[in-house]
Amino acid sequence: MKNYFLIFAVALALTFAGCKKKESYENTSSSTTGTSATDTSSTYSSMPATIDTSKTGTATAAAAATPLSKEDSDFAMKAAQGNMAEVNAGSMAASKGTSPDVKNFGNRMVTDHGKALDELKQLAQTKGVTLPTDVSAEQKAEADKLNKLSGSAFDKAYAEAMVKGHEKVAKDFEKASKDAKDADLKAWAAKTLPVIQDHLKMAKEMKAKLK
Repeated sequence: MKNYFLIFAVALALTFAGCKKKESYENTSSSTTGTSATDTSSTYSSMPATIDTSKTGTATAAAAATPLSKEDSDFAMKAAQGNMAEVNAGSMAASKGTSPDVKNFGNRMVTDHGKALDELKQLAQTKGVTLPTDVSAEQKAEADKLNKLSGSAFDKAYAEAMVKGHEKVAKDFEKASKDAKDADLKAWAAKTLPVIQDHLKMAKEMKAKLK
């Protein structure tokens, strides 16, 4: 009987010790978990906020493609057609002209107005503007009249057309260089204006020689 009570007492003691050990382990685990959660929260709160580059890119693209005002757009359209018309007429003068001055002037028009047209195309692309791909009906009619002439008659008609055309274009570019609302278009007009003014001077000298 004594042995029975002794065995029961030992078993009870072992059970009690096991419960204490389990409780101690759970408390330790809970404390460790809580500390980890706190540390993780602290770590993430100190990290910088993520930047949404997709939105930033969209905003930048929208700013770059800000549409031109009606006045600026009209100027860009006319300037594009004017450059194309000068390149076409210049090419005609280089091949049909009989005067060395006419031929040289024609080649100069192809070079200078071709360059100006390329610059305008690049500028228009950044503004989301689609430029005309051909000259106006009026410009086509003028080119047809010139093409029907030959010899000195062609030289004189071409010189006259260049003076009148560059006088008008110089005024348009001078106005745009001062009044254009778009800064890039305004700068392009201001940069191109001296070239056009030089063309006008050359055209007047060419015309005077052909009288």
